[in-house]
Amino acid sequence: MEGKWLIADRDLNEREGLKWMLKTSSIPVANILSAADYQEFIVLFEKESPEVVLIELDMITKEDWPAFRDLIQIYEPILLLTSAEATFEKARLAIDLQALDLMIKPFSTVKIKSAYQKASRKLSTKLKPNGPMQSTLYKDITYESLFISQTGFSENYHIAAFKAEKIEMNRTLHSFLLEYSFKDLHGIFPLSDMVILLFMESCTTIMEQCRKAMRKWEEEFSDSLAIVVHKGNSPMPLNEKYRQTRKMLDFTYYKGYRQVVEFEYSPKWVYLDPFLTPPEQRNWIDMLTNFELEKIKKCLYDEFLHLETPYPDPGLVRIRLTSILAQIRRFMKTYTLEEDEHFEREYRYIFNSILYDTVLYRTVQNLILFMQKIFQGVEANIRSLKNDPIERGIAYMEANFSNSQLRLEEVAQHVERNPSYFSHLITSTTGSSFTDVLTGIRMKEAKRLLRETNKPINEIAAMAGFQNSNYFSRLFKDLMGSSPREYRKEMKL
Repeated sequence: MEGKWLIADRDLNEREGLKWMLKTSSIPVANILSAADYQEFIVLFEKESPEVVLIELDMITKEDWPAFRDLIQIYEPILLLTSAEATFEKARLAIDLQALDLMIKPFSTVKIKSAYQKASRKLSTKLKPNGPMQSTLYKDITYESLFISQTGFSENYHIAAFKAEKIEMNRTLHSFLLEYSFKDLHGIFPLSDMVILLFMESCTTIMEQCRKAMRKWEEEFSDSLAIVVHKGNSPMPLNEKYRQTRKMLDFTYYKGYRQVVEFEYSPKWVYLDPFLTPPEQRNWIDMLTNFELEKIKKCLYDEFLHLETPYPDPGLVRIRLTSILAQIRRFMKTYTLEEDEHFEREYRYIFNSILYDTVLYRTVQNLILFMQKIFQGVEANIRSLKNDPIERGIAYMEANFSNSQLRLEEVAQHVERNPSYFSHLITSTTGSSFTDVLTGIRMKEAKRLLRETNKPINEIAAMAGFQNSNYFSRLFKDLMGSSPREYRKEMKL
């Protein structure tokens, strides 16, 4: 199915490169539009109503964000996002917008092609009441019966929702179900991420049929299914049954695949604070600093793999995991692991795993394996720096700067040097005093928090290791030439 694509990026080379890759792909495209800034994007979006939007998140200012979010929610285009920063905040925004993909710059050709293909598949299966999918319908059932409240004949049908673990298998799943010999089947509705089957009210073997279909699917394809069956034993509009069935299918994030579940109740998500509290941040810093892998594993298992109904909203769980990943990222920077291409690739893989893995258990396991590799990399770095007290001392300061009581004596003891001698070493090596080096580390963290969070200034001061927020503000202005609030405002523009 052809459609309009709108590509918005401030960098001319990247914008043209993204257009070229789309033009030279096998994806059918009616028109490719491009925008060099947010204002141009808005004009084109409202005039052309593109089906697919690829936009650089970094071009949207804080002031423009509410209007942009409303626009996306109203028109619901297929959304691809790009950013130069693989940060917690960018991940949260992508989740909030329900973006199909978030691509971090610099782009890889494979990643772009994969994202384009995903968008094309979703576009081709997007609901079009008069489109080619009508050939799979029976009698007078239409897609509107699923999405619009109606009364009459449609109320007492059974619904079975089939979802493949790999979304790219959805088209194959549709073909498989079309060929499978079901009894008392009334209609098949292929959607972008699942296939809906309607069974006659008189069907009494729907659970057995679904189990047999699952077994045959697994025999033929290396993919797992999750199936939810909603029986029509009580009067209820078909679209309400579909809505409840779809929501219950989201439980696969917690329960996994390879199961047929009969609908029992209308699921309701409970609230989960997606952000780590200061004590939780301190706990993660301590576990990372002390290389406590078993403690980290237990912490992740207890928090994410022992959940019971009612479950928290999966979107909030994903955001909380990115909050934990942000702590790990800072730990990596302490030991300069982000400069290693291997570890950077591993980090990006975990970042995408948190955003897009369909099963929570897999994400947690990937995160634990990542931590094992991180600790091994750090230990290798420590061994190489073993005889360099300055490097070891600065690494210790970067890992413990949030402790407002951190003193020269403690760092000197860590590197097994006399405090006076260590002070002399650090000054002669870096050209700065111990206090200036520590302040620089704390200021770097404070600037990051000002850019990436909306936390109050006094809380940021404490998290960066300053005992007094007024002193922090004065010192910040002396060093940066602007107050923390002014700096934050400039960075959000």
